[in-house]
Amino acid sequence: MSTLSGKCVIAGIGATSFGKHPGRSSQSLNVEAIREALKDAGIEKHQVEGLFVKPPTSDFQMLYTVKVASALGIQPKMGGAWDQGGAANATLISVACMAIEAGQIDIAVVSFADNPRSGNAAVYSRPRGDDGLYGWFGTLPGYAMIMQRHIGQHGTPPEAFGAIAVAARKHGAMNPKAQVQNPLTMDDYLANGPIVAPLRRDDCTLISDGGGAVVIMSAKKAKELGVNEPVPILGWGYGQTFYEVAYRDDLTTTKAAVSGATAMKMAGITPKDVDCVQIYDCFTIAALMTLEDYGFCKKGQAADFVKDGALHVDGALPFNTSGGLLSETGMPGMQLIHEGVRQMRGTSVNQVKGAGNVVISNQGGVMQTHSTLVLGQ
Repeated sequence: MSTLSGKCVIAGIGATSFGKHPGRSSQSLNVEAIREALKDAGIEKHQVEGLFVKPPTSDFQMLYTVKVASALGIQPKMGGAWDQGGAANATLISVACMAIEAGQIDIAVVSFADNPRSGNAAVYSRPRGDDGLYGWFGTLPGYAMIMQRHIGQHGTPPEAFGAIAVAARKHGAMNPKAQVQNPLTMDDYLANGPIVAPLRRDDCTLISDGGGAVVIMSAKKAKELGVNEPVPILGWGYGQTFYEVAYRDDLTTTKAAVSGATAMKMAGITPKDVDCVQIYDCFTIAALMTLEDYGFCKKGQAADFVKDGALHVDGALPFNTSGGLLSETGMPGMQLIHEGVRQMRGTSVNQVKGAGNVVISNQGGVMQTHSTLVLGQ
């Protein structure tokens, strides 16, 4: 176990509502989420010394953290924006922890907000690499290609992907703050034909406006300030490839294997010790491959692993208990961290009985970047 394991905590979480926020800027959504997180932690904004922000996907801006700090009315000692796609939020939490442990700052905020649903979602349809020359546009084709390869190599049936979508939608239906609250049956899933083969509609993430934030500090500082329900950060890890999909040697293995193993080693646990997971499910194939790469099942055996309700809140490995990107909100990654905190506090609407740890994945690009967090009690 690393000497940094458990030294820092998530002291507060906060979010806007999810769905549509017409007329709202991403800065204003960040400010709302940060205020909620500070309130949850019981601290004032002038106590924040570090501000780390994932820039908005739909409207990337220079010096974005400066704009958020100005809108919030603070002057932090340290900060910056981190572009790692959907992996950025988990990575920024670990960066904040390292800055705190290095003695550079005492309290940090990590936040993200965007408004692609009511604003501009064109970024999701842009060409990827050189493949736009051949008609490969948008986010879906890369994931569809990876999904097709997994099916071809391992004979993965559609029901395996359906099991992930059904579990996420079941949990989202019980979450009053979820963007999509109607459950999904396997028959419903199978009845919808492919939109970019073999991806069906319910394999794909939501597009959402919204924001989320967390407050990070040392466990010692949390005790000094009397923070209510701080959640220890036990481990973190990273992994990434720089190759576009067409240039990869292997489409069915990702650097989640490196990221997950690193984080669990730091936390002093193995996959057998994990009580619940919050897995980045921008597409069902991403979640399925992450489960494999994290070591919950062998490569190509996820179909057997996820069947018979194994991912439901009362199953063998409770998964995305607030609905994830498939049901709660398409906001990339922060909602999974929030739900991990709620599970450790015992306040989730789909609370896992006896959960003492949670593994959280964040992923960016087309399975190019990956970050993992392990939280405990």
